[in-house]
Amino acid sequence: MTEWQWIERYAEQFRACELKSTETVVVLSETRSRDVIVETARLAAQSLGAPVIDVVLTTPPNPGPLPIRSTGASVAIAHNPAALAALKAADFVVDCTVEGMLHAPEKFDILGAGTRILMVSNEHPENVERWPHIPELTDKINHGKDMLAAASVMSVTSEAGTDLRIELGGAVIGGSLGFCTEPGSIAHWPGGLVLCFPAAGTVSGKLVLAPGDVNLSFKEYIQSAIELDIANDTITSIKGEGHDAEFFRSYLESFGEPEAFAVSHAGWGMNPAAHWESMAMWDKSQHNGTELRAFAGNFLYSTGANEVAGRYCRGHVDIPMRGCTVALDGDVVVDKGQLRADLTI
Repeated sequence: MTEWQWIERYAEQFRACELKSTETVVVLSETRSRDVIVETARLAAQSLGAPVIDVVLTTPPNPGPLPIRSTGASVAIAHNPAALAALKAADFVVDCTVEGMLHAPEKFDILGAGTRILMVSNEHPENVERWPHIPELTDKINHGKDMLAAASVMSVTSEAGTDLRIELGGAVIGGSLGFCTEPGSIAHWPGGLVLCFPAAGTVSGKLVLAPGDVNLSFKEYIQSAIELDIANDTITSIKGEGHDAEFFRSYLESFGEPEAFAVSHAGWGMNPAAHWESMAMWDKSQHNGTELRAFAGNFLYSTGANEVAGRYCRGHVDIPMRGCTVALDGDVVVDKGQLRADLTI
């Protein structure tokens, strides 16, 4: 059963998206969506006077080989023309699908119609009590995006041994504010990220995942170091003495997709309301870990789907890392896991 404070928080976020009572809202869900999220989204939109239409898709069977978690690429729409027509006719879509539309192949078709999409993560809505809309965060994220757009190279280092180079030529620069106001825009909630989708062939070096870093597909904190060698966008070797390395390797191999080893996106978190520790408080089935992608000062590296490089796949891992130093053309924006002052609220 939904609670009033969740409805209020959802409504606050919809107001940040400039939802008007004259706009048509589609609450997009599927048969395996979390019912309380769908109900809360519907009631929040109705509380603002907006007419709401439910589009409920049948969750397709998973062909395996493993459960799919945290891909950001829902397969529920499956290019269904009726569903697409409804979504393209809407002003505002509240995305309550299990995996979300962020990397779904239909996304650009829907956005191209001028629809704006707010992706609500598949996790217990109690979390939103801690995720208020933070207006001051908008200017900070836009500042970070401008810095990233003006740079040629992003470099990432750490005391654990990370030494990564990302050429930014041809990259698409993004940043999630947690809300969307412009026609044809998309955001996930909570926001607070600055990132890039690198062009093909632009990422190389070494990434060392240290204990306490996070594998968000597994919903686990890493316990033993994993060393990833990366060349031409692709993880070429996975080394480590503990089970974490073998687990990571086996997962990516299981899909039989070379794209699962490639880079999806990279960037850093900026949201002071998001916390690294929060995952420890929930069972895996109860949360999606979206806030761990956005906690301030993390470096986020992701494998798998990258529309900019023309890659789509089912294997996908988001890895928020602590203690990294991120520099743009040598100008440090995150120093050993700490945001620099002009990016901090």
